[in-house]
Amino acid sequence: MMSTGTNRIMDEFAKLMTDAAGAAQGVRREAETAFHAQAERWLNSLDVVRREEFDVVREMALKALDENEALRAKIEALEAKLSGDGK
Repeated sequence: MMSTGTNRIMDEFAKLMTDAAGAAQGVRREAETAFHAQAERWLNSLDVVRREEFDVVREMALKALDENEALRAKIEALEAKLSGDGK
């Protein structure tokens, strides 16, 4: 009889621990979500850009620099041709 009562108590204790662990995981997930939301608000208030956005703008800037170099080379070639024709 004693072992049946002990087993029931142990089963109840195990169920309580399982429920507590599940609740702890839920609280942890909520805390992480709240933290991420707060961190995002804080970063947005600092005007910090995401890595993907930075990379896109960086690629655009590099492309613009390449285009400027190409245009500069064309202008220099035209200037050289014009100054050569004028002589």
